[in-house]
Amino acid sequence: MSLNRRTFIKTTTLLVGSSLLPYPHLYASSNQKKLGVCLVGLGYYSTDLLAPALQLTKHCELKAIVTGSPWKIPIWQKQYGIKDKNVYNYQNMHRIANNPEIDVIYIVLPTGMHSEYAVKAANTGKHVWCEKPMARTVKECQAIINACDKNKVKLSIGYRMQHEPNTQQIINWADSQPYGNIKAIKAEAGYYDSRSDHWKQKKAMGGGAMYDMGVYPLNACRYATGEEPTAVLAANHTTKRPKIYTEVDETTFFTLEFPSGTVATCKTSFGENMNILQVDAEKGWYKLQPFQSYGGIKGITSDGIRLNLTIPNQQTKQMDNDALSILNDTRVLVSGEEGMKDIKIVEAIYKAAKNNSAISLI
Repeated sequence: MSLNRRTFIKTTTLLVGSSLLPYPHLYASSNQKKLGVCLVGLGYYSTDLLAPALQLTKHCELKAIVTGSPWKIPIWQKQYGIKDKNVYNYQNMHRIANNPEIDVIYIVLPTGMHSEYAVKAANTGKHVWCEKPMARTVKECQAIINACDKNKVKLSIGYRMQHEPNTQQIINWADSQPYGNIKAIKAEAGYYDSRSDHWKQKKAMGGGAMYDMGVYPLNACRYATGEEPTAVLAANHTTKRPKIYTEVDETTFFTLEFPSGTVATCKTSFGENMNILQVDAEKGWYKLQPFQSYGGIKGITSDGIRLNLTIPNQQTKQMDNDALSILNDTRVLVSGEEGMKDIKIVEAIYKAAKNNSAISLI
């Protein structure tokens, strides 16, 4: 059994490391054009991560920006050579519909603005990429899906971890279960946020630890089991900085029950650092620590197998994979329906915490 398991792990590791597997639709011929990407919102994530990552992509490239901060425009034009005609603001971004250089609009705004501007993006007839979490409510998520369906454009949610090779190994093991039936999961993600006046601390903007960091352990429990939870119990705590976290949760604990009997114990916080995904099964365990950082994802199994595949840039792989889905007209890796499933559970988590009672998800 040990030899077979090691053989299996070695084989599947090679498959996950491949650019073609386990998603064989991710391919492109050398003569395909690069898709033009427009970033909507030029905050930290666009500035420090997405724009640099787009300099490394093979199948898409930065072509345009949408910003409400005029002072940022000359900086971005100088650094990335963006044409005047490819600079938009939030009032005129509908004109992107007439710009053939733009194929994809990437929504990189506060969560509370995702639905409004993802719908506007879809109505231009361009494909839509939307950062996670998808939106604040299931209703807002459905509005995005409906707009993309109506305009016959693809929608992808920016769960970059599902494009990461060690994470894909965890996803594969949900089906193959080389260590037997999964019994329990521990998933935690958080960091100490020293800011005192930020949109992540405002309810209307979609702030709160559960929305921002909590979707990482939530999504991880779903992909690690390959199941949808049937019930949730939760509690919100704002004990460290109650004067700052007056509207949203600073820390949330939640427990998920799955049809197979797996129980996941999860935590997320803006008040302390944590970053682990551990899966306990009948015949062993495996974990990633860290499991959701921008780099350095690594892990180990109970029988000593190292999970340490590396890629140069997570955002680059994510955007190239999503671009290939458009170029080849195949399914996206993380769909709008996938993003909405998380938000349905997030809403239930907040309800469970408020009522101090378990909530059925069936």
